[in-house]
Amino acid sequence: MTTVKIDAPGGQIDALLSVPDGDGPWPGVVVIHDAIGYAPDREATSARIAAAGFVAISPNLYSRGGRVRCIRGIFRDLLAQRGQALDDILAARDHVQNMAECTGSVGIVGFCMGGQFALVMASKGFGASAPFYGTPLPRDLAATLDGACPIVASFGRKDPIGRGAPPRLQSVVDEKGIPADIKTYPDAGHSFANKLPAQPLLRITGFGYNDAATDDAYRRVFAFFAEHLAS
Repeated sequence: MTTVKIDAPGGQIDALLSVPDGDGPWPGVVVIHDAIGYAPDREATSARIAAAGFVAISPNLYSRGGRVRCIRGIFRDLLAQRGQALDDILAARDHVQNMAECTGSVGIVGFCMGGQFALVMASKGFGASAPFYGTPLPRDLAATLDGACPIVASFGRKDPIGRGAPPRLQSVVDEKGIPADIKTYPDAGHSFANKLPAQPLLRITGFGYNDAATDDAYRRVFAFFAEHLAS
């Protein structure tokens, strides 16, 4: 695991890179962090994805300044579905895609805000997309998913900002014929796959880590990616 520099249209950004042990090449996965930031559990997430046989690259979308200023710009880009944040994600994809260790097939995984980006980017040249509780869903979801790649999505039923999201996403992918695996975990809430600070308080508010849901969601994601990112 190492930190690398990625050349993006807006200038260089940092990214965490994890390559599986053994002989490649392997498919790549771009990992998009949540709104809390790049730091809390990026290494554990990256290591888990690499251990499953994928080259994981995690771009730091907060590379160019303070978190508050970056958050405003990133959410503006997310709502507009264009701008520097999307350029950074595509630059991360291009970086891993051009590595000798990568087969050239690249998926995207995202958490919370990153899950929203995983949906927005699903039609922008990725082989598969895995949004974890990417809520709220993009406003014009049907248009967002025009030409989208296969999607494996994971939600928590206790997510206070995700009510109605799973059936809405299921309806759109069914209508468009997008291969998909969408699952809701009844005992999980928002951020169930992220180990963030203040877990007891987070659980009261419908957030918080859930080990069983996390393990099952990753099992589904890795099986889905193995199928759809095959060389």
